[in-house]
Amino acid sequence: MNEAAGSARATTRYFAKDPQELRLSVSAVVWGDRQRRELLLMRRSDNGHWGLPGGYVEVGESVSEAAAREVFEETGVRIEVGRLIGVYSEPERQVIEYPDGARVQAVNLCFEARGVGSGEPTTPEETLETGYFPADGLPEPFVAIHAVRLDDALAGSPQAAVR
Repeated sequence: MNEAAGSARATTRYFAKDPQELRLSVSAVVWGDRQRRELLLMRRSDNGHWGLPGGYVEVGESVSEAAAREVFEETGVRIEVGRLIGVYSEPERQVIEYPDGARVQAVNLCFEARGVGSGEPTTPEETLETGYFPADGLPEPFVAIHAVRLDDALAGSPQAAVR
């Protein structure tokens, strides 16, 4: 299955093959209203898909610092990082081909988080829009590799998934 935005310009593609590099990434399931099961999503500018905020860990930062930084940069929401939902590394799902042709196998650590404040996003060029959505009413198209992370978050297991 290949996810594409359908425009004439090059877009980020999921389920790619033959990775050229391995990178550590983070993502977060940020609950707006946990009881109503509403979560923060962002629509990506590189392919128009909705998904979880996140990105790559930078040298010199912890994974929780990276998760908080990425969520804030993309959405303007400040978070408190909570439990580890899972570790995602399966090459069949985690190889991403970027518009420049780079193919990255992203090892992702997905965390649960809660919003504790807000401001202005610092990388608005990465995000077309943001919003809180019910977990059973996700906007489309949705980033396919994020769906399993969300399923694991909703399962609520006290142990992190390893996939």
